[in-house]
Amino acid sequence: MRPMSGAPGPRPAARGPGPRRRPTGAGEGLRSPVRPNGAGFLRRATWPQVRDSLSKRDERAYVMATLCRPAVAVPEHVITMQQTLDLARSIHADHPQLALALRLMENTGVRKRHLLRPIEETLKHPGFEARNAVYEAESKARVPAVIRQALEDAELRAQDIDVIIYVSCTGFMMPSLTAWLINTMGFRTDTRQIPIAQLGCAAGGAAINRAHDFCTAYPEANALIVACEFCSLCYQPTDLEVGNLLSNGLFGDGLAAAVMRGRGGTGISLERNGSYLVPQTEEWIAYDIKDTGFHFKLDKRVPGTMEPLAPALKELAGQHGWDASDLDFYIIHAGGPRILDDLSKFLGVPPEAFRFSRATLTEYGNIASAVVLDALRRLFDEGSAEHEARGLLAGFGPGITAEMSLGRWTISDQS
Repeated sequence: MRPMSGAPGPRPAARGPGPRRRPTGAGEGLRSPVRPNGAGFLRRATWPQVRDSLSKRDERAYVMATLCRPAVAVPEHVITMQQTLDLARSIHADHPQLALALRLMENTGVRKRHLLRPIEETLKHPGFEARNAVYEAESKARVPAVIRQALEDAELRAQDIDVIIYVSCTGFMMPSLTAWLINTMGFRTDTRQIPIAQLGCAAGGAAINRAHDFCTAYPEANALIVACEFCSLCYQPTDLEVGNLLSNGLFGDGLAAAVMRGRGGTGISLERNGSYLVPQTEEWIAYDIKDTGFHFKLDKRVPGTMEPLAPALKELAGQHGWDASDLDFYIIHAGGPRILDDLSKFLGVPPEAFRFSRATLTEYGNIASAVVLDALRRLFDEGSAEHEARGLLAGFGPGITAEMSLGRWTISDQS
């Protein structure tokens, strides 16, 4: 029996052997930055190193975990932007800033969103207790399917997973859903649990980074990432702030799962990750916690945050010897079109570079922590990435926080 602490021990074999990794260039990918919030420098931690037995030169290959194809699901009920605008005109006909709210909704670029409940039920508020009970029941009903698909895509079984990282900001459970998953889906009882509840939309990027950290510490390990967001359960009919009205037309429901393999797999082999917090912005995206539940707060300055965040992305890439303006793919959290437009300008990349994020926003709305996983799923589906293509992933959320990572596209049957 494997001990409860220390490095993960042997697991049942996956379906098929993992590929041999191509060694990186000498001196490439040597260090992973951890950015202290608000500081102007990076502390560096050395990567685990292994000797390349196939090379006659004194070079080193660096262990990199691979983020495999995400599985994504959205609920069956759909609301279009036109329906959203009509509802806002009907419900808030006397609101003094209705015209502004409608204009902001139209400018989101969202065409439709998916909801957990029919719109008639969504507009009702039975109380926080009842809503949270719906969150628990629906997460248990819907999450297992995306996990099974993610495991199948990664060619692993539940027993092969060493840590489950569960992210959500739209409901609360204790113990976390991770305990229920371990008890019901065949995960080992020594599987680590990392629930993340308070990073909002940035949590998808944070989950990827924490999975990367875990697989760096334990190179033979596999991590499962799960994002479950039912934003419609946070609808507050009595909250008439313009930012809250905008959120009613922006956020959608969705869930996703993805496996990060310590060895093998097709996807993004991560080489570096980092975080950055824009100083003195912790109140710009927030929840007010009231008897009626979570009340979303959105400062009007949020759309302008790419100006201070773009340099953080550039610095992370620069520390890795890459140019953030000259990469092959970008997987970015889509908080709104202004975010993507500004990032395109400040990074100096064409708008087409963010086509996956824009597609998520258009078809699903902002599905919070699940956005980056859905955008990555679209890259897989497009099939345009070539072996060793370089890319950037980033999630943005409360703090204002950026969770960023760099990696190369790896095709499992190439060595």
